[in-house]
Amino acid sequence: QVQLVESGGGSVQAGGSLRLSCAASGDTYTDYCMAWFRQAPGKEREGVAAIDIAGSTGYAESVKGRFTISRDNAKKILFLQMNNLKPEDTAMYYCAAGYGPLLGPTGWIPGNYWGQGTQVTVSS
Repeated sequence: QVQLVESGGGSVQAGGSLRLSCAASGDTYTDYCMAWFRQAPGKEREGVAAIDIAGSTGYAESVKGRFTISRDNAKKILFLQMNNLKPEDTAMYYCAAGYGPLLGPTGWIPGNYWGQGTQVTVSS
């Protein structure tokens, strides 16, 4: 098993930046594919960015060119750099870990383990 704790959320104005972190503990971190999901009030959870064991990345169309996912395997931390934030990015952001890729040909795949979430609020 792996435990995940997110941090770095906050309130920013449109056009601003935030960097989310997800610290992992427990099982071997490098064995897991990782991803960020988000859920806005009244909306379904959606995938944002994913990174597999080899470091290959994938993004939702709505964040391509603005968000960057990365992982530090030595420190067991997952990052999400978010630039040019928009009000529609407002949501609770969750870190997820999975035994396989969390973004596949048919779409996003829920992780096996989840963090508690960190709130991101973007004002216009």
